[in-house]
Amino acid sequence: MDKRTFLKSTLLAGAGIWAFTRPGEAAGMSSLQEWIPDRLVDEKGQYILPPLDYGYDALEPHIDARTLRIHHDKHHAGYVKGLNKATAAVAEALDKGDMALVKYWERELAFHGAGHFLHSIYWKNMGPRHSQPSGDLKRLITRDFGSFDRFRTYFAAATAKVEGSGWGILAWQPAAAKLVVLQAEKHQNLSQWLTIPILVCDVWEHAYYLKYQNRRKEYIDHFFEVVNWDDVSLRLDLLLGKSR
Repeated sequence: MDKRTFLKSTLLAGAGIWAFTRPGEAAGMSSLQEWIPDRLVDEKGQYILPPLDYGYDALEPHIDARTLRIHHDKHHAGYVKGLNKATAAVAEALDKGDMALVKYWERELAFHGAGHFLHSIYWKNMGPRHSQPSGDLKRLITRDFGSFDRFRTYFAAATAKVEGSGWGILAWQPAAAKLVVLQAEKHQNLSQWLTIPILVCDVWEHAYYLKYQNRRKEYIDHFFEVVNWDDVSLRLDLLLGKSR
């Protein structure tokens, strides 16, 4: 299996939730074939916390440094720890042939796994450099939502109306070959399999409460000021099998 096939197959596996990095950029690698999934696991197969690509204060004033530090270093790290614990517990149960707690550990896998993978996208979806949708992303947003402004209004409204804790998600739906906006409540629920997130906005209160308190809509408006549209475009291009 070549690298391009591997990229596409890993994107489509499960819910296809991956973050991406460009380790060869300094060497002049510009083709999409050179982009590989972040190492979300170590050489022993343990899930690991991916580092941020920017400093804690890089998203100021929209996302404050204290929130970013706690969110990444505490909350996301907690999902990683929980996912490793659940994975080990399932392996132990299989070794013992004891399925009494399989329902509990499957829920733990879903909760912590969804938290880990969605956050890994979230960090990459943001950045300090202002950008705008372009290429196929811009074209398909216009085709599927009417215009970028209509999409932004729709995405912001859907995200603001997530009940309790959850996410607003822009995703690619291969079955219909179109972009869709989803609400994910409790993030392990309401999954649409093979609908692949390319832009995610975290609306669990830990993502914004220190700065915005209960003003979720204001936080979402500021989130749009730090979206890294180059990253979102890349994710869509990979799913479309396009090269840059």
